[in-house]
Formats: sequence, C-alpha cells, structure tokens
Amino acid sequence: MNEFGKEEGMRSTITEKVSRLNYKALIWHGVFLSLASNFMDVDTIIPSMLLNAGGNAVMLGILTTIMVGGSSLMQIVFAGFLSNRNHKKSMLLTGINLRVVTLLLLALILFLTTPGPSNMLILSIFLLISVFSFSGSFANISYIDIVGKCIMEKDRKRFFSVKQTIGSVGILISAVTVRQLLGALSYPENYGTLLLSAGFLLLIASLGFWKIKEIDIKLPKRKSFKEFLALIPEQIARDPNLKFYLLIINFLGLALSFIPFMILYAKSNFDLSFSMIGNILLFKVAGMLLTSLVLYRRSQTFEYRNLLYFSFICGASLPVLSLIFSSNQLAYQLIFILAGVFVTTFRIAKNGILVEISTNENRASYAGIAGTGSILPTVFPLVSGILISVLGYSITFITLALLVCVSLIFIGKLRCKPAEGEKHG
Repeated sequence: MNEFGKEEGMRSTITEKVSRLNYKALIWHGVFLSLASNFMDVDTIIPSMLLNAGGNAVMLGILTTIMVGGSSLMQIVFAGFLSNRNHKKSMLLTGINLRVVTLLLLALILFLTTPGPSNMLILSIFLLISVFSFSGSFANISYIDIVGKCIMEKDRKRFFSVKQTIGSVGILISAVTVRQLLGALSYPENYGTLLLSAGFLLLIASLGFWKIKEIDIKLPKRKSFKEFLALIPEQIARDPNLKFYLLIINFLGLALSFIPFMILYAKSNFDLSFSMIGNILLFKVAGMLLTSLVLYRRSQTFEYRNLLYFSFICGASLPVLSLIFSSNQLAYQLIFILAGVFVTTFRIAKNGILVEISTNENRASYAGIAGTGSILPTVFPLVSGILISVLGYSITFITLALLVCVSLIFIGKLRCKPAEGEKHG
C-alpha cells in the first residue's frame, strides 16, 4: 500500500495478537512520555518559566488559555480533516515530531538568553508553546482513535490504568531529576536543560508508534469541513451522553486550568524559589502516583462515573484550600498532592468515557467536538488573569469553585455506553 501508515495485510477486525502488539507499543510511548512530562509540565514548569522571564497574571492567563483551551479548540479543525482518514498513524507521528522540534527550539533560545526579564524570551515562549499545544491536539485525536480501534475492548480499561501506573513511576523519577536540575543549574540554563531533555525523551517515546498496526474500518462518505461543522449540533442532539460529557469537561475542566494560577498565587505569597517549584512538582507527582496505584488495583471494578464524582470533590477543593492555606508555605505546597490526585482521576475518566461513549466510526469526530466544546476552560484562564488583576485572588478563586460545582449536575446524568442504536467499537 502506498499511503504511509497502512500496513501489509491490514484487517478490518482486531485480533488478540495485533491487540497485544499495539498494547505494548502504546505502553512504550506512555513510559517515555511520562519521563518527559515533568520536564515540560504545563502546570508548574512552563508557568514558572514565564514568570521568571518577566510574565504577569494576564500573560499567564493568556498562556494557560493557549495550553489548556486553545489547543482543544483547534481539535475541531483537525477533526474535520482526520475524521475522513481511515489510517491515522502518520498523522500521529507528524504531531508528535512537531512537538519535539518546538521543544528543542525553545531550549536553544533559553541557552542563548541572558538571565533576567526578557521580552524576546516571553514572545518565544508564547509562539513555540502555541505550536507545541496545537500540534498536541492534532496528535491527540489520532491517538484516541488508534487506542479505540487498535486495542480490544476488554483490554482498554486495563490499558489506561497500566499506562497511568507505569507512567506515574516514570513521572516520579523525572520529578526528582527536575527538582535537582532546577536547583543545580542557574536560570535560564536550568529551563533550557529541562526542555532539551523533554524533546529527546518525547522523540524516544514516538518510536513506539512506528510499531502500531491499524485495522481497516469503514468510514462514512467523506465530508468537507463545512459539512463536518454542520453535523456537530445533530450529533450532540442525537447522543445525550455526548452533551453531558461536554458539560462535564467544561465545568470540571476549569479546575485543571486553575492549577497554573496556584503557582502565581504562591509567588504573590511566598518566595517562589527553584527549590519550592521542585517541591511543588514532587508533591503533585506523589499524588498522581498514589492515585494511579490505587486505580490500577481496581482497574477491573471502578466505574468512570464514580471516578468523576471523586474528581469533582478534588477539583472543587483546590481553590478553597489555596485560600485557606495562603499563609502557610508547607501546607500550601502539600495541596499539590491533591492537585495530582485530581489530574490523574480526571484524565483517566475523561479519556475512558470518551472511548466508551463513541464508536470506531465517530470517535475522531467526538474527540474533535469534545475539544471544541471545551469553551469554559479555554476562556476562563484569560478571564481569571484579568479578574485577579482587578478584583484579587479571593473573588476569582471562589467564583471558580462555584463553577466547578455545576459539573455535579451532569455527572449524575451521564451513562458510560455508546449512543442507543450504535454498535460499540
């Protein structure tokens, strides 16, 4: 076959042998991605890098909007293109390799930058992190589609749990390494070293994707981007699960976009040293690892909706606890353990539910709709940056906590199964 990504002897149904091969390939990627993730952590490393370059609350709001929300909005553009492609491995590799290039470029710029505030560095961070985030959303659609159709249904829940557990061990190792590098090297060489390491680890992680064997599936007649957009309201109206899922990731997803502002709040209350940044990252990772181990042991019994309830409790607590412990440096750092618990539970539930409520035929479009539908997490970081500058932290944080509480209504209405009348992929 001529098209890159098509495999010789590709089948229309998944077999145990192919599923095991894909399982191992995707776990390989997960292991090295976990090692890379802390070197480029969007909740701690990237925000602190911007603040050290001279960034302020509004700038952090814009950057968080790009990292958390802007990349999600771009998924609708990519989904309209990718949903018409039967094979997505080449698209996945394209997105990952573009992320590698942007990390290496930003690392080079950091090595060439002198210490102190730098408008040129701030501009470079915005431009390259934008490309990094958008290419990530491009790769994510292909990744979700490949996981959904290239691993047998009975193995998916275990895959997500194993990937998260093994990944958390890698994250713990890298968190300790990052903490040491931040303290051992001076600014900006420490951040340059972190991003250089992240780029190479991400490159190694992508090698697993070359081993993936995609299955052949029948797709509906190809649609133009305009036709694809026109179908979105119809798909949401036809599938209540999709509607409730969108509402959940909007309101509960606000807590995810809040975590970078905990770094900004720490800077306003304490001496945000490189040592403290390293501690915060380590505590966050400890929470992620503990949660992953528990979920791995219960991978065959837990329900995604119950996981969402637990995520809600954690997410709604973060802004409240941040205000309560704003004068206690140790207690404030320990809150990041809860942040790590929330990140893990929310991401596992979010990815798992999307796979469960979709089919092979509509999974790419559902992923695109989910990304585009994440309006609140996209807008609120920018609004938060402005609100903090005008009204202060307390009002902004309390408003956020109340909005997160709205997600509880829709979690109770969600049913983790494909839309009625559709065959599960």
